[in-house]
Amino acid sequence: MEKLSILIGKGAQKITHLRGSGGSALPGLIIERIDPKFIGKILSKLPYGVVVISGTNGKTTTTKIVSELLEKQGLKVFTNNTGSNFVRGVISAILQDIKLNGKFDYDIAVLELDEAHAVKFTEVAPVDYALLLNVQRDQLDRFGEIDHTAALLQKVATAASKTVVLNREDPRVGKMTAKNIEYFGLSDKLIQKFPSDDDLISKSKTKSSSKAAKVIFKNLQKNQATYTIGKKDYKVDLKLKGIFNAYNVAGALAMCHCIMPDTKVQKFIDHLSEIESAFGRGESFTINGTEVEILLVKNPSAFQLSLASFVEDDYDYMIAINDRIADGRDISWLWNVDFSNLKNVKMISGIRAYEMALRLKYDNIEIGEINEDLEVALRSFTSSNKKRKRIFATYTAMLEIRKIISGKSIL
Repeated sequence: MEKLSILIGKGAQKITHLRGSGGSALPGLIIERIDPKFIGKILSKLPYGVVVISGTNGKTTTTKIVSELLEKQGLKVFTNNTGSNFVRGVISAILQDIKLNGKFDYDIAVLELDEAHAVKFTEVAPVDYALLLNVQRDQLDRFGEIDHTAALLQKVATAASKTVVLNREDPRVGKMTAKNIEYFGLSDKLIQKFPSDDDLISKSKTKSSSKAAKVIFKNLQKNQATYTIGKKDYKVDLKLKGIFNAYNVAGALAMCHCIMPDTKVQKFIDHLSEIESAFGRGESFTINGTEVEILLVKNPSAFQLSLASFVEDDYDYMIAINDRIADGRDISWLWNVDFSNLKNVKMISGIRAYEMALRLKYDNIEIGEINEDLEVALRSFTSSNKKRKRIFATYTAMLEIRKIISGKSIL
């Protein structure tokens, strides 16, 4: 049955490619229907097992960090880096690489999974390790209240047969239970820079958790991050931008050390400075001689951390807000973000541009232009002057902007 499933799946992929939908999850959906045990049978053969990375913020970047650090240690890493974090997307990614004879030449799978689909994954495939990052109010029209999201992630933690790495500072993640738990965390100096969903309302968090952490993110000076591992501090100059990505690194380091406990920490540290931002997460482009950086924002915490990390006098700013299904229809979360430090806002765009503009008005932020058409807005924004520029964008707005830039239709 396995070889027949591979043949059918690869045939479906060839058809989708010919139709111009190369990233389609349709082949995975077909295999899900005809051979529900397929993904489990393939992944259970990996010598180092399966790592699931989930949470509201930071999944994509953290998955990239873990994958690249393990690869640098000589492991062959399978990951779903095409961006589909549903079970059928993982199956489609497997079909890309598996041979017709069933050979799947990897040592370990490191998978980013959407919170709800991570639970579905545990029902059809083995999970050896789990890295659970956070629970923030995000896309409530999909998952409901954040306690429900936490309950989903608890099921993932319970399913992990070896080690679960938890963010000790997140009030919902930090109290989860599992067979074997390790934590990553923050120093007291940094704790207030990482508000949980509750903290955005109460602003009461002042001290980090007392639970012992395998890795502590101690400090960040410009782009040099300091991590405490054991009793030793390690400094590294990161290409990854933003304090939130520096914290993602702490979780990734903890996970890698659990997977390869005999590897010296310094070997992981040595490669961190080579890792760059994931797709759409701090990517930079040059348009008409001007540097343009795109930053994904999709919930209050993500936006607040981006504002803390990326608001500088020598940049112009654009905000692009959509409310498509992949963004979450409910944009009321914008009212939980403090925009008071934002400046040089030259353009507001996207489907919900006027709602975003209204929100900024309540924080007395001056706005240059408002244009719901992203292509027209981007053209105007990038042609205004040669000042460096940053764009805060929700998920589908980010995808559309990248497509516009890649097609060079704004030049």
